[in-house]
Amino acid sequence: MSVAAVVGANWGDEGKGRITDFLAARSDFVVRFQGGANAGHTVINDFGKFALHMLPSGVFYPDVVNVLGPGVALNIRNFADEMEMLASCGVPTPYVIVSERAQVVAPYHPMLDACEEERLGAAQFGSTKAGIAPFYADKYAKTGIQAGDLLEPARLRARIEAGLAARNTLLEHLYGKPPLASEDLVHALCAQAEIIRPYVCDTTALLQNALRSGKSVLLEGQLGALRDPDHGIYPFSTSSSPLAGFASVGAGIPPYAITSVVAVVKAYSTCVGAGPFVSELSGQEAETLRARGGDAGEYGATTGRPRRVGWFDAVASRYGCQVQGATEVALTALDVLGYIDEIPVCVAYDVDGQVTSRFPTTARLERATPVLEPFKGWLCDISGAREWSDLPPEARDYVLRVEDLLRVHVKWVSVGPARQSMIER
Repeated sequence: MSVAAVVGANWGDEGKGRITDFLAARSDFVVRFQGGANAGHTVINDFGKFALHMLPSGVFYPDVVNVLGPGVALNIRNFADEMEMLASCGVPTPYVIVSERAQVVAPYHPMLDACEEERLGAAQFGSTKAGIAPFYADKYAKTGIQAGDLLEPARLRARIEAGLAARNTLLEHLYGKPPLASEDLVHALCAQAEIIRPYVCDTTALLQNALRSGKSVLLEGQLGALRDPDHGIYPFSTSSSPLAGFASVGAGIPPYAITSVVAVVKAYSTCVGAGPFVSELSGQEAETLRARGGDAGEYGATTGRPRRVGWFDAVASRYGCQVQGATEVALTALDVLGYIDEIPVCVAYDVDGQVTSRFPTTARLERATPVLEPFKGWLCDISGAREWSDLPPEARDYVLRVEDLLRVHVKWVSVGPARQSMIER
């Protein structure tokens, strides 16, 4: 039995999709344990390039069981669209199951999300407007709807009516929007019930049995440690925990079952959304790095927004590895840095004239400036490297310096977006 969690050490956008896709070849199950369609995982393989928002990144392997666990924000429309997209691209029908305890993103959740961002104006949080914050607010206010509820029409109607008064009060009196009709919601969600019905089951029992049978499980996290509502750059965080510590809860397995935590870290820094970002670049320097990033530049897989870019931030990344409990690191996008002769690395912060290597709270983080260490570049294309020895000495030295700064072994180095562009140390 082996259970590994693949999680982000930064703000998200670290390349978790390609790492999950790579490791899924060794797994029997791939499980999404939190979040919803508010972030995308990009996977490139023989079928093409895919941005998955709802489906686990193991769907390209026909023998892998892909699970949406009870901690997921289940957007059924996104789920159906992605299944259709895979079929249209010639991908064999994946084995996908959905927890009966997963809660559903209802039609009013994206509406409330968009209304709140509009109300906040310049102070908005950079939401993707996928309804995630209202969804999790309902979940913890105990007015949410579980996937199993969709299959019980009388219960579904009662759940909708129980929470509609509060939602309509917000829509009418805070946002100035027309109220929702319960019959319209019942009709819409009953239609979604028929879409999801073939996939719904007790995934917790299934995974527990799989572990007893010695099966291998890969837990796929969304976003990164710095977006965690408890340990991240609050309030510029997401609404569920992207930490490996939550993975057992969101998947429905015992915490002691997790045997390794793979923290994914980019060789430079990227970020979509608002909040402090100490090593951020601007102007032409940022445009050059953004244009070279990934296989088509650094743009959000969900929003299409240009990602904010910066040099590798050792302070934030080391902190992210710590709160994730990383046992090993996957370093992605090393090939992108092959254009620059001297690569700056942020090794500390200057906060109010004091240099620190600790990751501070948001208030102090907003006053921080980077302390940069120059590092010799390699000025060549390394995308064809498949062994550690294939890398030029300068690239190997860069990886070793990152490893030293993170205090965690860098086990995998990605030198391109494709599945085979991976070096295992």
